[in-house]
Formats: sequence, structure tokens, C-alpha cells
Amino acid sequence: MNPFELSYQALMSSSIAEKITLVSKLHSLKNRQVLDYQSTYKIDPVENPGRPVKPILARFNTMPKRGKSDIGFIETIHAICHIEFNAINLALDAAYRFREMPDQFYQDWIQVAFEESQHFQLLNNYLIELGYQYGDFDGHNGLWKMTFETDYDVLARMALVPRVLEARGLDATPKIQKRFENSKFKPMVGLLDIIFNDEIGHVKIGNYWFHSLCKQRSLDSISTFNQLVIKHIGSELRGPFNIEARKLADFSEEELDYLQARSTT
Repeated sequence: MNPFELSYQALMSSSIAEKITLVSKLHSLKNRQVLDYQSTYKIDPVENPGRPVKPILARFNTMPKRGKSDIGFIETIHAICHIEFNAINLALDAAYRFREMPDQFYQDWIQVAFEESQHFQLLNNYLIELGYQYGDFDGHNGLWKMTFETDYDVLARMALVPRVLEARGLDATPKIQKRFENSKFKPMVGLLDIIFNDEIGHVKIGNYWFHSLCKQRSLDSISTFNQLVIKHIGSELRGPFNIEARKLADFSEEELDYLQARSTT
């Protein structure tokens, strides 16, 4: 079976149910070791992956601030659900786009796509329990914007999407959990535990492939990362950082020192 064709089909599906079904199929085929990672398939730029009509996408800086009311908490749950839906597409694009990588690269990102689909379903099911569903509130497109901007090089993708954007979730989750702990939406604490532990593994995968590619190309990882941050993000990275979680995701002491030096809070 051609993993690139299947990944592309899942990536471009605008049906939530179909996307999750295709991701589950990919995951099952991976586990049965019947995917041919030497297959050929087209490589197209994807400015907009498959997504449902709702949520409506708004600019990040125009998104309203979420308050401490019940609806504010529900909007936060929806925002996290939206991140997890986007993360499915991020992982699928990595599995589809970059060729001539070791088989393990594709297996890793198919696994990530599957776990992100599980996270999305956990959160959407909870929203449904609360009388809402994914799409009831606006979302933003920041995660995909960076994914599209780094489609030119697997090294740039590994440097910035898992190690910056997804790693930001490791920094933010404990604070979000504290908010939910003292609310009527306490089940979110346990759901976020599941997501947090899996996301450490996802960031760790990004770290592994970023460093592998730097070594393969005889590049200094710190200076290469710095150049990519300046090119795509700017001079500063958003802190504060969850140092313990980032260590579990295999950030080195040198990398953590770099982050602290370049951070803004």
C-alpha cells in the first residue's frame, strides 16, 4: 500500500469522520507492516488542507479573549480541540510531503497523526457532553500557516513545527490545567494529562529528526535553529518554558539556554 497516497487522502478530506477513519486505516496498515515507503506519489503544495466548513478561521490577533465564565471555559476547550484537529493535518503532511527519509520517519508521523486524532475525539466528545461540538466557535490558522511555510525542507519543518509550535503546548498545559482544576469542567484535567504525555513524545520525535538531519548535513543544530527562528518567527520566542517537560522531550541544556536567552514572556 502507498502511504503517501493514503496520507494525502486523509490530509485533504474535509469530513471529520472520513479523516479520522483514514488515519485509523493508515495506523493499522503501519502496524501490520504493509506500507511501502519506497512508493512514488505526487508532491503538491497544500495551502489549505481538508477541514470542515466550521469553525470559521479568524486571524489570531482578532480572536476574543476567553473569560472565566462557563462559556469562556467551553471556548478554551474548543480552542484546544481545534489545535488537536490541526495537529492531525500537521502530522499527515509530514508523512506525505517529505521523501527519501528512513521508514521510521513515516511510521513516527503516522503514529503522531493517529494519537492526535484520538486527542481530538476525546475533546470533541467532551464538548458534545456539554451541549456543544467542534465548529461552534471560531478558530485560527497559525499552526497550518507555519506548516505551509516550511514545506520546502524537512529540516525546517522538524525545527519549527514540533520544536516550537507543538512544544508551546508543553509550556502552557500545566497552567491551563490549574484553571480547570477549580472549575466545573474538572474532567479536562485528566484529558489534558493524556494529551500532555503524548505530546512530550511528539516533540521528542521532532527533536530526534531535527538533530538527525543536522548531523546528516554536518550542520550545527543551535545556529541552524537560530537561523530558522529568525527567518520564520523573528528574533524572540514566546516563554516561559516548561523546562522539565522539554527535557523529557530531549531538549539539551544548550538548547534550553538558547531558548531562555531568546524568550519573551
